[in-house]
Amino acid sequence: MASHLPQLQRFFYSHYFIGGLRQAIGVLLPAVVLISLFQMYGTGMVASVGAACVAVIDQPGNPRRNSINMMLVAVLLGSATAAVTGLATAHILLIWLAVPALCFLFSMLTVYGKQGGLMAFACLLVMTLTLRTPMAPQAVLLHTISTFLGGLFYFVYSYTMHRLMWHREEQQTLSVALFATAEYVAARARFYDVNTDLETCYRDLVHTQADMIEKHQAARNMVLREQPTGRRRTDARRYASLNMFIDMVAMLDSLVATHTDYATLRRHLPESDVLIFARDTLFKLSDNIDKIALNISRNQPTTERHSAKAELRAIEYELDQYRQSGFAQAEPEVYALLVQILRRLRNCTRIVERMAKHTRNAKASELVDLSLEKALGRFLSRSDIRFGMITSNLRLDSSHFRYAIRVAVASVLALAASTALSYFAVHEAGIQVASSHGYWIILTIIIILKPGYALTRQRNGLRLAGTLLGCVLALLLFNINHNPNIDFAVLVVTCIVGYSLIQVNYMASATFTTIYILVVFHLISPGSNFVIGERLVDTFIGGFVAAACGYILPWWEYSFMGSLAKATRNANQRFLAQGLHYAELNRKSLRATRKPQQQAAQLVDELNEADLAWRLARKTCYIAFGNYASAFYRMMSEPARRQRHVPELNHLLIQFHVLSSQISAAIPLLAALPTVPKGIQQSLDAIDALLRDQDAKPPISIETDGDLALLAYPVRQMVKAAQLIHHEMHSLEPAQAMPTLGRVKPLESG
Repeated sequence: MASHLPQLQRFFYSHYFIGGLRQAIGVLLPAVVLISLFQMYGTGMVASVGAACVAVIDQPGNPRRNSINMMLVAVLLGSATAAVTGLATAHILLIWLAVPALCFLFSMLTVYGKQGGLMAFACLLVMTLTLRTPMAPQAVLLHTISTFLGGLFYFVYSYTMHRLMWHREEQQTLSVALFATAEYVAARARFYDVNTDLETCYRDLVHTQADMIEKHQAARNMVLREQPTGRRRTDARRYASLNMFIDMVAMLDSLVATHTDYATLRRHLPESDVLIFARDTLFKLSDNIDKIALNISRNQPTTERHSAKAELRAIEYELDQYRQSGFAQAEPEVYALLVQILRRLRNCTRIVERMAKHTRNAKASELVDLSLEKALGRFLSRSDIRFGMITSNLRLDSSHFRYAIRVAVASVLALAASTALSYFAVHEAGIQVASSHGYWIILTIIIILKPGYALTRQRNGLRLAGTLLGCVLALLLFNINHNPNIDFAVLVVTCIVGYSLIQVNYMASATFTTIYILVVFHLISPGSNFVIGERLVDTFIGGFVAAACGYILPWWEYSFMGSLAKATRNANQRFLAQGLHYAELNRKSLRATRKPQQQAAQLVDELNEADLAWRLARKTCYIAFGNYASAFYRMMSEPARRQRHVPELNHLLIQFHVLSSQISAAIPLLAALPTVPKGIQQSLDAIDALLRDQDAKPPISIETDGDLALLAYPVRQMVKAAQLIHHEMHSLEPAQAMPTLGRVKPLESG
């Protein structure tokens, strides 16, 4: 039990639980107030449906400004959906026309990314729940107004909570990103353990890095949206959050730059204590970051941590022994590599210590990196929302169009299944109970059916298992308990937990959501457990329909892997180009000690801009790699006959990771050189050409004298990775030369 306590602490202090609590209160409150005070049962339920539509957009970790705009759109679009669907319920033919049309239209909103997908689900949720009972035209107006007011209430409520709790939201989002960073550090530590399999380590590292990049992006969009102005009382807390985020990213960059050829290390140093000490140092750093993350989420200072000084001193001693034994002269590049690892570990240790100090210093007044003072906004993600994005995707080769077709067809099959079930009736207590909850089939379909086959199949299994478990638990509850107050308490708890677990554990979320909905119907119609069996049957029918429709115009991941690979190669080329431009300007600044003050100031400005452009290119490179890795592992979850070029794509995955890591390691070394030696420059030119899909022949040997040994290893690794990427890309399909991106144009913000 003790081992699970930290995980429980992480969950209850995370933005997942706090966000779920906020969502549950906002959804339940309209119904509770209207039913308990005014006995308006129908209106209360409809208002809660409107609030639930807006709550779908209000996901933990989303930027506040984006969420506010999207929630306003959800209020209006959800109300319009309720009106259209309500009018259609008056005639069966209108339902058969309106439901597929709305399913297709809203499914096309996925062209706008994650936020568009949430908006689509929110509107389809309102549509589905409005289908529960037929409405006369005069009742549609009241239903639409109730939906609108419920959504408007949730918007005002959520906006108020965000204004009051903004700092806690930032802290919780940061803590989630730090927890992911700690897992990434631990994954890197396992490379130094000679008893672990390198292929398994790489696979785990890529999975962890893709997850961490997503969490970092959420933290970036949350923390950087509102920056200190120097005139507000909250500026000190904003500086503290910004400094924590900057140091988190700096430590990640340091860790990425330590990537090396671990097979070579194990071959040259199979019994070396250096590897053990490096592993233990990283494990300690991972544990320290875990503690910092937990303390940030609890709003407490970090006072206890593990010290890695003993391990670092032990590595120094081992390196001294290697130098005395002649190993440094026999294997200069391997020795230089060990020295570089030691320096990076020291730097990471200092950064983690500084991060711990941020939790104890609540009165920060400046950034730890002053060069970012006026440029942090350029690291934010920009949402491109244009109506033309929908019209341009109305073609058969668009994955979004195919997905919309699948959802529309699935809705038709769901209506057909519901109509067939309506002929079977069960008589209970003299009242005919028909299958009047066929809308649950459509609800199951829109929850399960996703653009990708792998995600649809995974969601299907989890949804069915969660619903079955929820039905069993609800049946036990109704047979054991007959106190409505306890039922209401269970309703509140399951609603909160169901919302909280959506992004953490989908099966558990489905279980609690099923219990919550069944308790709602039990309170409305006590004494009948028929609805439990009906929910179970409807869920299995919906799951079957969703699984079958997954094969209608499917979009397999391999179809997109080529373009993702090109995008990742493009991002690496830009990362290298911007880094070389920064290094060139830095060398100029080192030589410009006697230039006039005006020219020197201009050079400093150019250097700062180049440094910022390199950081932006690095962020873009990490995101592109994360997208490629996620798509590759989704493809591996699809049927084997639908997988293409698996060895080549796997090799690209590894080489993209190696290349970006070695670029991070090489650029600071190049920036510190007075001049770049001829052999190294020729290698860099060859790497750049290979990444632009041009043939190039790097020099056979490069300079390794003195401190250049530190640079020789990452350059050789970059050459090898670029050659393999060039070869594997050509084995995927005949590729045309990519446009020259250049080396001196600063990266545009975005």
